[in-house]
Amino acid sequence: MTTSLSTRNLDSVKSVYFVAICGTGMTALAGMLKARGFEVSGSDQNVYPPMSTFLKENSIPVHHGFDAAHLDPPPDLVVVGNAMSRGNAEVEAVLDRKLFYVSLPFALREFFIRGKYSCVVTGTHGKTTTSSLLAWLLESAGRDPSFFIGGIPENFGKGFKLGDGKHFVLEGDEYDTAFFDKASKFLHYLPDLAIINNIEFDHADIFKNLDEIRTAFARMVNLIPRNGFLLSCWDDPLVREVSAGAFAQVVSFGLDAEADWRAENIQPGPDATEFDVLHKSAVFGHFSTALYGKHMVRNCLAVIAASHILGLTSDEIRVGLGTFKNVQRRLQFKGEVAGVKIFDDFAHHPTEVLATTEGLRDRFPEARLWAIFEPRTATSKRKIFEDKFVAALAAADRVILTPLYAQEKVPEAERLSLDQVCAGLKQKDVPNWVLPANDEMLAFLKANVAQGDVLLFMSNGDFNQIPDKLISQELTVEECK
Repeated sequence: MTTSLSTRNLDSVKSVYFVAICGTGMTALAGMLKARGFEVSGSDQNVYPPMSTFLKENSIPVHHGFDAAHLDPPPDLVVVGNAMSRGNAEVEAVLDRKLFYVSLPFALREFFIRGKYSCVVTGTHGKTTTSSLLAWLLESAGRDPSFFIGGIPENFGKGFKLGDGKHFVLEGDEYDTAFFDKASKFLHYLPDLAIINNIEFDHADIFKNLDEIRTAFARMVNLIPRNGFLLSCWDDPLVREVSAGAFAQVVSFGLDAEADWRAENIQPGPDATEFDVLHKSAVFGHFSTALYGKHMVRNCLAVIAASHILGLTSDEIRVGLGTFKNVQRRLQFKGEVAGVKIFDDFAHHPTEVLATTEGLRDRFPEARLWAIFEPRTATSKRKIFEDKFVAALAAADRVILTPLYAQEKVPEAERLSLDQVCAGLKQKDVPNWVLPANDEMLAFLKANVAQGDVLLFMSNGDFNQIPDKLISQELTVEECK
């Protein structure tokens, strides 16, 4: 007989098995449970570095492939990954045998979040950077926070930490929880303080429209207690709308003149972005960050406001902000070769593509900027964003698109047309090409980039390691045109 974790004695759980252990969040949770002394094991179809390396280093055994036999003898608890569904051999065995199973967010809440001061960072864009930044400011100020983030903050070198401090910082994803729990992950995280950066249509594979996404955020807002805080980006009308339903204290931030926390005098430079912060029209301080773009300034404002609420001084905030490095794959500088600067970013939504491209444009206003984009996610492969992708990519001087990744997963009538995007870019006098992410793209770039160019790779994939190959093969000035 299955029981709810909320009614089960946690002390009785000693062994935990992960179905699909090699997902970023699953691996992190497995490591956290191992650090707490649990017996941890799991399985996955694709087991490769860096996840496989991390699991091996932490003495967590992993089965290759899924097999009901892996659940013998039965573990005390099974954590089922978000990507798993009915038909999976181990999922079927869990259900047939009535083993005790939960989702990742459920386990994270009951084992680690409950009893902590939960700081949940949400929004369609900017969650990873903002949560990483908040975790670092607390760390830098000696608060020893815990955190669970869907990326790798460069200041920490890993996406999770179990600290002795009272704060737990979480990246609050609106994606669904598991095949047996279709609610958004962030509804599990017991927010005491929540940040909403923005709300847009995304995750077209699980949300039908913007109204469904708005509803998910409204439900999260409704979970913040009366003595909690909701930090809302006042530049986003939909964020303002859902914030109206809050029982918690609403604190606004943004570039809007009505925001409680506002940035002025934003000055991007070659090495940093500097700006002034006003709190309720009074000067709070002057700050500097290695991040670029107005979207990053908004992320910083959210963290400055949150840190102030959490008791950090303006000096502690200034030091933390100034020493924050970045998050891997968030406008990450990969290197420079033959005078060509190469950046890598996770952007996949047109709003992110535009913000990231404009951020680099602000940093290198005289450079020729190449935007190299792979439509890979369920959202980016859909026709609904065709015109917005044209507008976003047109912020670059040169554009390379890859063929749609696994295009058969999107109905043809709903599918993004690369021909239409290219035609739109041509109308805006932006040279563009469609090239596969393989040796053909590598050779094209070697033959066409010039000294002083900036290359921006954008995808939730890895572009077949082309950014690294450009650097490792030591492109020479003579090879550039």
